[in-house]
Amino acid sequence: MSSIRDHIVKINNEGRKVLSIFLTAGFPNLENFVNLAVGIIDSGADIIELGVPFSDPIADGKVIQQSSQRALASGVTLQKTLELASEIKMRRDIPLILMGYANPIIQYGKSEFNRDAVKSGIDGVIIPDLPIEEFGDFFRGFEEQIDKILLTTPTSDENRIKQIDEASSGFVYCVSVAGITGVRDKIEDLVVENINRTYKLINKNKMLIGFGISSKENIIQLAPYCDGFIVGSAVINSLTDHVEYEKSFELVRSMRDACDEK
Repeated sequence: MSSIRDHIVKINNEGRKVLSIFLTAGFPNLENFVNLAVGIIDSGADIIELGVPFSDPIADGKVIQQSSQRALASGVTLQKTLELASEIKMRRDIPLILMGYANPIIQYGKSEFNRDAVKSGIDGVIIPDLPIEEFGDFFRGFEEQIDKILLTTPTSDENRIKQIDEASSGFVYCVSVAGITGVRDKIEDLVVENINRTYKLINKNKMLIGFGISSKENIIQLAPYCDGFIVGSAVINSLTDHVEYEKSFELVRSMRDACDEK
């Protein structure tokens, strides 16, 4: 069993859902980023997902794209992201997941990335532009201690969901809506039905929901159909709008409270 799965199981056994927070590495301030991440953890995040800034993302909405552009302008690279991960890990020992696209990892060198990710304390990777058909080849030779987390989408059929569940480790990332990341005011009944369908098909792994999770109300509504939540754009947006981080910490605390509600 992976360290990420162990962590999720422990939290679920305590009677609450897992809260994973996405942060764009080096945003909004490279020099103070590690302090921000530590503050987010201390506010209630169970897992940190570090986004590697990339100039041509396919899954990220406007808010995260803009944060990536600012981070890239500050000189944040994949190597720098791994350095930041190492600093965070030295201060808080919770699972760290790297979310990045395939191209920067290929440019870095897959074997070098594998080696350096382990050294940096990365527990898992999410590569949204890597389909399951290329999964085995891409990760051949990677350390088993790094979980490889695959994504389901609303268009994934039953057979594909089962394949993704079998190939993934750590957890399965359930993309709640078709399209890109971003804050959504309301979660439609059809979305809830599809998430419930997916949850019933996931047997090997735990399942976390991401994309569009932006409020305490979203978490309460979807809590019966998952093992935890991934919150990204709402937190990034709070960092964009406010110089002080307290607004973001308050948001995370609110989400954490919702995860605790029975």
